Amino acid sequence: MTDTDALIAQAIAASEKAYVPYSHFPVGAAVRTKNGRIFTGCNIENASFGLTVCGERTAIFKAVSAGCTELTEIAVYGKTVKPVSPCGACRQVMAEFFQPSSKVTLIAQDGLTVEMTVEELLPYSFTDLI
Repeated sequence: MTDTDALIAQAIAASEKAYVPYSHFPVGAAVRTKNGRIFTGCNIENASFGLTVCGERTAIFKAVSAGCTELTEIAVYGKTVKPVSPCGACRQVMAEFFQPSSKVTLIAQDGLTVEMTVEELLPYSFTDLI
């Protein structure tokens, strides 16, 4: 099993903890830090939809709140036919904590994966403009 396979497995497991009583759309994410630690997250919905947080940001914020701000790779899983694509807010947060060349793996429920970089996911991110 590769390091990315292990990250994917953790993202899938994280999706099982999602709190999604409204959309019934669980998403799980796993991030790897520069020192090899892995943090997971799931989406957590709220009746006030604007207060919902995505799995990607949950995993990233858990890493950052543990003092790990140098992130190297992320895997995102959704129970979808095609690989799930992060929302704009998650893409911008990824641009803040990952290098542009960091690996992003998007996974569908049948195991279909797409790999790209953070820069490919969000070219011309806000951090590039300042």
